[in-house]
Amino acid sequence: MSDSSDLLRLAVALDGVGWHPAAWREPDARPLDLFTPKYWVEQVQQAERGLLDFVTIEDALRLQSDDPLQPDERADRVRGRLDATLIAARVAPVTSHIGLVPTATVNHTEPFHLSKAIATIDYASTGRAGVRVQLDARADTNAHFGRREIPPLRREDYANIQAGIETPELQQWLRDAFDEAADYVEVLRRLWDSWEDDAEIRDVATGRFIDRDKLHYIEFQGRWFSVKGPSITPRPPQGQPIVTALGHATVPYQLIARSTDVGFVTPHDAVQAAAIVSEIRAEQRAAARADETVHVFGDIVVFLDDSREAAVARKQRLDERAGAEYGSDALIFTGTPAELADLLLDWQAAGLSGFRLRPAAVPHDLAQITDGLVPELQRRGAFRTAYEATTLRGLLGLPHPANRYATTAAAA
Repeated sequence: MSDSSDLLRLAVALDGVGWHPAAWREPDARPLDLFTPKYWVEQVQQAERGLLDFVTIEDALRLQSDDPLQPDERADRVRGRLDATLIAARVAPVTSHIGLVPTATVNHTEPFHLSKAIATIDYASTGRAGVRVQLDARADTNAHFGRREIPPLRREDYANIQAGIETPELQQWLRDAFDEAADYVEVLRRLWDSWEDDAEIRDVATGRFIDRDKLHYIEFQGRWFSVKGPSITPRPPQGQPIVTALGHATVPYQLIARSTDVGFVTPHDAVQAAAIVSEIRAEQRAAARADETVHVFGDIVVFLDDSREAAVARKQRLDERAGAEYGSDALIFTGTPAELADLLLDWQAAGLSGFRLRPAAVPHDLAQITDGLVPELQRRGAFRTAYEATTLRGLLGLPHPANRYATTAAAA
């Protein structure tokens, strides 16, 4: 077996019945169970049996739509979803090792609320929580809240973002949006630190439950947030739950580099993967985080079968049912687990430390990952054969972080 630092890290992105819009119509799909706790528990337990590092759970503050910029009226697609943070909270007590990373839309929610929700999941899971922060610039999402003006994202702007093209106007819009996200993450992190690790005394004899001197006002003042603190939830077991984000271009890469523990990126070959990693590392240095570990995971949509021909045929069948060829921001891989293992190891050599796989159809592709890909990687000495840590930070090789306020108090 290789040194643990050389092993691949694997996550799966769970999105309902899978990432293909016709997946719900497959014979083994379970659309009637989609809004039940059992359905989500079984998916995450399947991922845990495959020894995966973590699952992300997709979420949004609007209905799904085939159109990236506005609602559609389609009735032949999955519409509706459960709250990702509540799914993670439900799954936490019935899993033991796998990380739980719900998605949160940060430009329409408050960091104080999210900080205590993720801290609560960290307690419920005994140290396996994280969060994926995302932005939403659609007008129909904004209409649910009505508290702010968001410039409309034009179709050509969306196309440019997907292509990595940033006009001066679009770059300014992106910078404002992602600067807000960076401030949001900073507030999360400060609130998680606002209780020192030993702030709770719980001494019945003296009547002291907490040491009030070890709770700290964070006094955050920024362009978008003014948060006094402290949190109402003690510091999470991990100290800092894992923060993740998806990026497709320079400005989102800057958010990954300066604010997150794991970044998800969407290269389409090893050369592009190496270039993206190099850019993120340069942004880390610019943010004075060169000595910190920031994992860069490649996102891949997977259609997996025992033969390439079977995988191709299944994707074609799904495309026909959907009425269009499936497209994605990420690479779409169609083939066998062994062929996927070849690709992952090639991209790992380009600098990626892990991968977030998006199963095209559940349960089929999730089972192919856990029962096909994982054993193949294990045979090659490229993936763990047992969980080696009980926290998500431990699985990712990240230390328990010092509390910024405890350090400051000690220095004073």
